[in-house]
Amino acid sequence: MKQTVEYLASQELGGRFPATAGDTLASEYLAGKLRSLKLKRVVRERKNKGFYQDFSFGKENPKNAHNIIAVLPGKDKHLRHEYILVGAHYDHLGMGGEKSGSRRPDTLGVHPGADDNASGDAVILELARHFKKTGSPRSIVFAFFGAEEQGIVGSKSFVEWMKHADDRRRNLPADLKGIVAMVNLDMVGRMRDSSLSVSGTGTSTEFKSMAEAASERTGLHITCTPDGYGPSDQASFVAAEIPVFNLTTGGHMEYHTPDDVPSTLNYDGMQLTLAFTRELVGQLANLPETPDFINVPSSNTMNHASFKVTLGLMPDVTGASTTPGLRADIVMPGKPAHTAGMRSGDIIQEIDGKPVKDIQEYMQRLSELQAGTTIPVKVLRGDETILFQVQLTPSEK
Repeated sequence: MKQTVEYLASQELGGRFPATAGDTLASEYLAGKLRSLKLKRVVRERKNKGFYQDFSFGKENPKNAHNIIAVLPGKDKHLRHEYILVGAHYDHLGMGGEKSGSRRPDTLGVHPGADDNASGDAVILELARHFKKTGSPRSIVFAFFGAEEQGIVGSKSFVEWMKHADDRRRNLPADLKGIVAMVNLDMVGRMRDSSLSVSGTGTSTEFKSMAEAASERTGLHITCTPDGYGPSDQASFVAAEIPVFNLTTGGHMEYHTPDDVPSTLNYDGMQLTLAFTRELVGQLANLPETPDFINVPSSNTMNHASFKVTLGLMPDVTGASTTPGLRADIVMPGKPAHTAGMRSGDIIQEIDGKPVKDIQEYMQRLSELQAGTTIPVKVLRGDETILFQVQLTPSEK
């Protein structure tokens, strides 16, 4: 996995912006790995590039990009006609700059994207290697999506492709209904305290108990969120009424900056994520009945558009802290929390005099606040309890 990350996040690949030379190198690398495992290609007439599903992105001057997809046919004569899709996006922000999504938009430089999302790609390749060796009752689709940073374009394209008959398509179900579950990995390289965030656990009846069973077997602490919405490729599938799991180890200061480099990753933690995902996919592959789908309304865990105010921080979504409260993973310079004196790693215990013990209570507190007011925020920094006065500014739409 380290070798995969070091290649995909190398300076040579230039940040893997879609339709660039670095994107081409990344796609060829991933397709080559899938080919070496002797997995089945998905486009009939393209031979060596039969792992490519093409699409375009951009309203002005559209450009061509690719999803890289392979299939492991199932072994059970009844279950092999149902498919589990395991996916991760392989694109990133290229050189950054204005409107790129970079958290340093005034700095042009390679954004390597080691955690986002070379880490997920590395785990997917190891999953493909494992299930190729062991086999699976259900068929498994291994997918690397392009242009996720442009608005989950690649996964949306794949969903639309599967909705319509295509004579070029092979080794896949006849239509989208044949995909019975999707597992997405996005930013799984910075594990802390053996903790993992698992969302989508309410999108099918047995999903929460399955995640808890995988947690018990691997010794990971997991934080479950019922809905499957969020800013990554699983959203394309839950919108198509396919139950999903989304796995992440959460944000950090290097997110969407040139500092998201391979040396910052926790490779032992990635091994734990691999073990957990292997358990989860194994359970999905062996379920005697087709997973049902439950439409769970979005909890807005990562959607700040519904709030009138912002503190200017990224909270810990994994629940990794063993101290009561919610850790601020990233406190953004120049934003209200930072201006008041808060720092990354502070554990928020109260907002406006009301307790905050988890991400749900944090979001509830934000929803109650008004821009232009100043409110007390109590945090724990090491052994010291500090009370900051934070002047709230309007949420950025």
